Amino acid sequence: MRNRIFRSIYTEAVDHVKPFESIPRPFQLPFVGNWHLYKLGIYNPRKYHQVLSNLYKKYGPVVYEKVGLDEPLIHIFEPEDVQTVYRNEDKLPEIFPLNKFARDYRKREDYSAGLGNTNGDEWYRFRNGIRDFMMKTKCVQGFLKETETVTDDLIEIMKKESADNEGRIVDLRQLLGRWSIEVAGEICFNKRLGYLCGPNEALGRKMVQANKTVFRTGALLKFALPFYNYVRTPKWTRQVECEHLIHGTALEHANEAFSKIDQLMKSNSLKDGQYKFLITLLQKDELSRRDVATLSISLFGDGLSTIVPVLITMLYCLATNPRVQEKAYEEICRVTGDKDQNLDAGIVNQLTYLKAIMKETFRMYPNGVEIARIIKKPLILSNYHIPAKSNLSMNMQIHFKSPKYFSDPEVFKPERWIRGSKDSNVHPFLFAPFGVGARTCDGRKFAEKDLHVSLFKILKNFKLVYPPDGPCIDFVFDTLLFPDKDLPIRFLPR
Repeated sequence: MRNRIFRSIYTEAVDHVKPFESIPRPFQLPFVGNWHLYKLGIYNPRKYHQVLSNLYKKYGPVVYEKVGLDEPLIHIFEPEDVQTVYRNEDKLPEIFPLNKFARDYRKREDYSAGLGNTNGDEWYRFRNGIRDFMMKTKCVQGFLKETETVTDDLIEIMKKESADNEGRIVDLRQLLGRWSIEVAGEICFNKRLGYLCGPNEALGRKMVQANKTVFRTGALLKFALPFYNYVRTPKWTRQVECEHLIHGTALEHANEAFSKIDQLMKSNSLKDGQYKFLITLLQKDELSRRDVATLSISLFGDGLSTIVPVLITMLYCLATNPRVQEKAYEEICRVTGDKDQNLDAGIVNQLTYLKAIMKETFRMYPNGVEIARIIKKPLILSNYHIPAKSNLSMNMQIHFKSPKYFSDPEVFKPERWIRGSKDSNVHPFLFAPFGVGARTCDGRKFAEKDLHVSLFKILKNFKLVYPPDGPCIDFVFDTLLFPDKDLPIRFLPR
């Protein structure tokens, strides 16, 4: 009797699950799906983050979308559904690539696809090789000195340029981009590349511009029919030229570093601390030299599309919130005491408010719009049946300014992330800018390190001011989200 009742209840629950075919969706055409909506400008591909928000408002927590000839995407928006996805993963979660054109380029050129574009055993081997190094705070903080040295040079350039331009930095994204790859070069290749200032500054500028083109063109091709598979369109040709410059230059630096390591080891003259990033990875049984080169190339360029836009946005938030800025500056003075004191792990670990500022910036202005998964087994999400092998796009950022989850959601308030505050206990699967679980961003600790050091140094040396009539920040979708214009932040000496 008891078993019959249980079966009856279970059958009734299953009967109420809605079939996959009933998932709401925008109007579709045969073969190309929703492609026409982007082509005709009904949906703006440069404002994809707004498209996602509108899809949620119009169609609800689960939306089916098919763009061009690609596999359909199932957008999910609710943190409870995201939690279900994560909790049903095994040790080898699968994703589709953030930029499929970059993946296809690497495959064609016989480069390793890297962590962000691989699945299965190959991904697991990569991940296992870096787990005890790149993803440990203590290990990454071992590179604070290199980061600080380059950032000190950045500060000197900013002092001169801001003094010459009434507090303005003419092209902040370009300058911070060269700083980012200079830091990465110092860490990955044990070498000052001269991209920030020096003999290779012109090449550094080209690298920053090429990265910008790759991400912008990649975003546009995301919403295009794949004619480039058959005819080399101008966009694709330009994309390949930029990828050649970025990968070719980075690979050149990696091979030069490998050659010097071999020479130093052969002559028994390798010193402690030299090439520690590459040598640590080369000592991992799971990683080949080719794998290590791939990881160093990724770290070399990834900051241009992640660290740089986030840092610019943080500076905007501080310039437009003087109270928050002053509180952060007071924390820096309190923690360091001596204004000439060098950064170390002990100081960084005490910068609680500075870290809260970074978190609040991610909430107000996220860098990414989706976290990808290819689910391996059927799931029920918001009462819809989602079959195995479906491509899921998890879009939680639409709730980051919702009063349902955050008090005063439109207010920039880092205090909400201090332990004990009302918002510090937000749903754990709602706010996770670096992802959750096994496929957490592998460069997270390096990104946090660069952001902590740069913000610390900038606030220590400058007071940030924003003109009352200055434009509000807005973003465009270029594979990730970037400020859509130069922001008139003033850097005034402390």
